Amino acid sequence: MATVEGKDGVWRGSVREAPAGTMRLKGYHVAMGLAGVILGLTLGLQFRYATLDVTPSPDSGAAQLVTSVEQMRQERNALQTEVNGLRKQLDRLTNEPQLASVTRALATARVEAGVDAVTGPGVQVTLNDSTLPLGPGQNPNLYVLHDSDVLRVLNEIKAAGGEAIAMNGHRLVAGSEIRCIGPAILINKTIRATPPYVITAIGNPDTLAGSLDMRGGVADYLRYWGIQVSVQKVNQVTIPAYEGNTSLRYAKPVD
Repeated sequence: MATVEGKDGVWRGSVREAPAGTMRLKGYHVAMGLAGVILGLTLGLQFRYATLDVTPSPDSGAAQLVTSVEQMRQERNALQTEVNGLRKQLDRLTNEPQLASVTRALATARVEAGVDAVTGPGVQVTLNDSTLPLGPGQNPNLYVLHDSDVLRVLNEIKAAGGEAIAMNGHRLVAGSEIRCIGPAILINKTIRATPPYVITAIGNPDTLAGSLDMRGGVADYLRYWGIQVSVQKVNQVTIPAYEGNTSLRYAKPVD
């Protein structure tokens, strides 16, 4: 469940989790482990024979040296046989449908988690403070953008099927937050942003734009107070990868 929190409340949006079976992941790990074993054995063989002096020395027992060389050759042959067997096993595992399925599931999970950049059609929404002149006794806070206004737009985009969202070029993910810090807004805990705010989202352009511009919708509400709202459909938009910390300190997977 993705949570975006503002000073006026908390909104939630869901993020699908890609299934990854334990047995599939086990096959993936076995393949990676075999690749490491093969590499280690090969490097070990090369090192031992690169440092071996096979030239008999009159001062050392020539017969003993020849015997040592023969023993190492036999060891080399045995290890080479093991390497060949492991290579065949690795080739078999990497060609299994289960591993390909795990690879696809991992790629999907990375996209949904926001750690990979994505591209596709969508919308670009630009928000800016009101330019209307204030009348006597009017509250100026009603004519400037607040974090709650931005959250209204973001929640509408999520509800309309927005699959990836960025604000001022910064990816928003499950742990992202939009918070008011005086005249500015804090994005992803560390990024300070001031108007205009540019929100880009990937999804069906007609659906996204229609949900924002519908009569009585979020754009109408903001425009009533003179807030500048521009909604543009785009054929191709790129949403960058999330740059913040994604590690979890307390949440653990359920067995």
